[in-house]
Amino acid sequence: MCRLFGLHAGTDAVAATFWLLNAPDNLAAQSRRNPDGTGLGVFGRDGRPQLHKEPLAAWQDSDFATEAHELTGTTFVAHVRYATTGARDVANTHPFLQDGRIFAHNGVLRGLDVLEDRLRELGTADLVVGQTDSERVFALITAAVRAHDGDVGAGLRDAVGWLAAHVPIYALNILLATATDMWALRYPDTHELHLLDRRDGAEPFGVDLYTHRIRAQSEQLSGRPAVVFASEPMDTDPRWRLLAPGELVHVDAGLQLRTELAFPDPPARQLRREELTAATQEAQHPWL
Repeated sequence: MCRLFGLHAGTDAVAATFWLLNAPDNLAAQSRRNPDGTGLGVFGRDGRPQLHKEPLAAWQDSDFATEAHELTGTTFVAHVRYATTGARDVANTHPFLQDGRIFAHNGVLRGLDVLEDRLRELGTADLVVGQTDSERVFALITAAVRAHDGDVGAGLRDAVGWLAAHVPIYALNILLATATDMWALRYPDTHELHLLDRRDGAEPFGVDLYTHRIRAQSEQLSGRPAVVFASEPMDTDPRWRLLAPGELVHVDAGLQLRTELAFPDPPARQLRREELTAATQEAQHPWL
């Protein structure tokens, strides 16, 4: 399963060292048909986005790890990819950048022909350069945000609502960031997405956030207020909480946190695990 990580530190840029780490050893043998990539998007204090992406697969590197990136920013979005659609190349590696926004996705949806028809209708098909379902979802969100005069929250609700009504969905966990704000969505209940509210800046935090796949380490993060999102809890802090299915969380530049049950109902056509191909099942549930 792809892993998501998001960190919003407010208006103050923080320095962080990120390692995007490997899948479990038992996935390495499958990596030729489940190619992977690792990526990190960051907004600096000047509001400019940067993307650092590597289409790295386990069979190419026994350690399956990218080099550490020393970056300074207010907002970070990291992603480790277990591909289900599209080749192992930079074009298909998360995060993606459109209209100055950074996006990463965890999950699977079908009906890409229906989605592509919708993108052509809305005029954002040209934003898609790779083969992933994720980039097409992002292009739909971008079209909806434009239609809502730049209101990202409204556009996100509109686009996901359309997807829930028109295409088969297995999972659609999303991180979306601008230079000042971040949105996180867990939908439906297939995969987990967790929130850590560290706005009080109290210890312990930031010295070593680690999962099997993503690691974020920086002494400068320690004691700083921030909000963190991750596919699984990254340390033993008891304040990690699991987002409810359909829950949409918005964090603004002042670290004000707003949450709503934006999608209380499952998709009209929710895919079951047994409907996925064997390779997709392995990518979505490598521990099974």
